[in-house]
Amino acid sequence: MSTFTFHLPDIGEGIAEAEIVAWHVKVGDVVEEDGRLADLMTDKATVEMESPVAGKVLQVGGEVGEVIAIGSPLVVLEVEGEVPEDVLEQHEAIAEPVKDKAEPVSALPSPPPPPEPEPASPPPPPTPPRSATGSSAKVLASPVVRARAKELGIDLAAVRPAQGDRIRHADLDAFIAYGSSGGFAPVGSSRGDEQVKVVGLRRRIAENMAASKRHIPHFTYVEECDVTELEKIRADLNEGKGDKPKLTLLPLLICAICRTMPQFPMINARYDDEAGVVTRYGSVHLGIATMTDAGLMVPVIRDAQNFNLWQLAAEILRLSESAREGKAKSEELSGSTFTITSLGPLGGIASTPVINRPEVAIIAPNRIVERPAFVPDGMGGERIEKRKLMNLSISCDHRVVDGYDAAAFVQAVKTLLEAPARILAG
Repeated sequence: MSTFTFHLPDIGEGIAEAEIVAWHVKVGDVVEEDGRLADLMTDKATVEMESPVAGKVLQVGGEVGEVIAIGSPLVVLEVEGEVPEDVLEQHEAIAEPVKDKAEPVSALPSPPPPPEPEPASPPPPPTPPRSATGSSAKVLASPVVRARAKELGIDLAAVRPAQGDRIRHADLDAFIAYGSSGGFAPVGSSRGDEQVKVVGLRRRIAENMAASKRHIPHFTYVEECDVTELEKIRADLNEGKGDKPKLTLLPLLICAICRTMPQFPMINARYDDEAGVVTRYGSVHLGIATMTDAGLMVPVIRDAQNFNLWQLAAEILRLSESAREGKAKSEELSGSTFTITSLGPLGGIASTPVINRPEVAIIAPNRIVERPAFVPDGMGGERIEKRKLMNLSISCDHRVVDGYDAAAFVQAVKTLLEAPARILAG
């Protein structure tokens, strides 16, 4: 038997440390060669660590949520026979940069003992019986009510009268409808409290959102758009789409944004507030805020202005699926210059999205609703008509974007959304 210490390897891209977000083994487990050990998150992506040798886990190098340096011990394994020389040489090279700082193997923290189970909550005190014996015989009720209760199998001692001490038919009806709560049904059920450690992607989101609100003076502008004609065109396109992906609102909105953006370079920008430099981008690298089981991720459509409508639909679908399945590459999750966030049918009537720092603006289409609206009647007057209306909300960094610029940008996008033939005309 021998022991082998698996050191966290260099993940690349200048990464110096990583956060442990999940363990797939515990002390005492036997892992096969190439078996999963742990998942670690860097600033770029989540990386799965695999064991180069088979063995029994003796020690692990940290708890979920801990950040460890590249080259630090991650797992100590008990191995049958000798560890292959090439594996030893590789891991000695990994550990070399931090060997002066690394703790001896014996100092690796052992996993904490499992928490002792909390004592069960004491049961609520019993409701005092209505009589010394708790018998239905002591309850005030007419013979007819008693007979009905007996037929229904109801213990009159458990029924609470609504008025006075006498139980009536209405009290039996309430008991049947609401159970033994005496005519007052509980409004919900309870469950035990729990503490959830904020780690991995959820912690990154928390840190990024806090930094965004702390550093950026946000302002939000909201405008209503009539998307009746846009929705008609979208429905027509979907009817003849063939094997193309189904069009949602987003590809059409992205087309409108990309056509508008050259007039508003201050919107398609990133602000390095430490260096005091704003970079205005010639290409639109569009972030699509995507909800996943792990939390919010922002995959990026590179050079979105070069895509046509159907290509955008396909790329949105591909990126969102990759993000939700945890397969998105690190380069697909960084470098956006402007972000769209949408809750679809849950979008509400307005929103105040938080800017994806270091970008300077983020836009949110809200829910489409049908309402009466005044429209031109073609004869110089107006008529009331049912229309599909949607609000656009944009949040901007007031250090870089003025309110007038934000309003003018949204008005230009609105013009295209309300006359969608211009979006498709090229």
